Amino acid sequence: MAGASSLQSGIFSSFVGDRLVQSTQPLSQLFHYNPGPKRVSMQLSRSLFGLTNLLFNRRSNLDEFPNSKNKRLRPGKLSPRRPVPDHIKRPPYVKTRMAPGISTGPEVHDLKGIERMRASGRLAAQVLNYAGTLVKPGITTDEIDKAVHHMIINNGAYPSPLGYGGFPKSVCTSVNECICHGIPDSRPLEDGDIINIDVTVYLNGYHGDTSATFFCGDVDVEARKLVTVTKECLDKAIAICAPGVEFKKIGKTIHDHADKFGYGVVRQFVGHGVGRVFHADPPVQHFRNNDGGRMILNQTFTIEPMLTMGSINPVMWDDDWTVVTQDGSLSAQFEHTILITEDGAEILTQCEA
Repeated sequence: MAGASSLQSGIFSSFVGDRLVQSTQPLSQLFHYNPGPKRVSMQLSRSLFGLTNLLFNRRSNLDEFPNSKNKRLRPGKLSPRRPVPDHIKRPPYVKTRMAPGISTGPEVHDLKGIERMRASGRLAAQVLNYAGTLVKPGITTDEIDKAVHHMIINNGAYPSPLGYGGFPKSVCTSVNECICHGIPDSRPLEDGDIINIDVTVYLNGYHGDTSATFFCGDVDVEARKLVTVTKECLDKAIAICAPGVEFKKIGKTIHDHADKFGYGVVRQFVGHGVGRVFHADPPVQHFRNNDGGRMILNQTFTIEPMLTMGSINPVMWDDDWTVVTQDGSLSAQFEHTILITEDGAEILTQCEA
């Protein structure tokens, strides 16, 4: 979702919408239009690079990318919004239905905050692990959303995506060429699909955020390799984290490993600080960059690389959420919330199972 308060610092968080766009510069200075279908390139502000692509690279024809062997995704039917019991604490943005964007300042915690972050991260990991066991040919992504929704509220937590800037469901389910923010619907999973399930829970005033890509049935070797390498990118990035480490080393670590296998690294979506708010500074870029900033003791943030087998250019559907690869090539993603400790990094969303 677009960061209104720190748009100058970021690309997007990995959970992004195009409803909030604030800038002191006129669009004519920010964007330079190039002839061609829905193409905009940056003339001045690099910080709005992701915004321009997502606002203008919309997918008007679901059959316009014929180069992939996979069937093109198509929107299914959405079920009604699932209710949340009144006694469960809601994040502030739920009442406004507006995306608050990326909050200024890092999420750094005292001992009480760390314990609450551990609790929210632990629940998010348990929910994600359960959701993964449901993945099989024939199940719909809406059925996965229903199961996730009930597990979260039964544990006294709120599903953070529900109502964030109007997002209609409790989890993101991104299948095959969907890079991120897929909306659960009536589409059944098919044998050979890969699916990223992105879970965030709001428990006792703190968010825990995690995702993983799962195999559905008999997945081919190339797709399995993409998923494996994406997970390796995340693991290698976490391994270099510690107090004082520059954030730009995360992007270099991920990009270097992806390059060894010829995979693209999506640039328009980034990791982010997470804790009392869903998305906070700093934006954590997954590609080589020269951004400043160093990690702080007791800070929490996400790392969530998205790799593709082909084009790294995102195209947004008319639902304003679903983002797919421009050429229809497969995409995979993994995500953890981590805590910076004296010894390095603690993975808060690591499932014990």
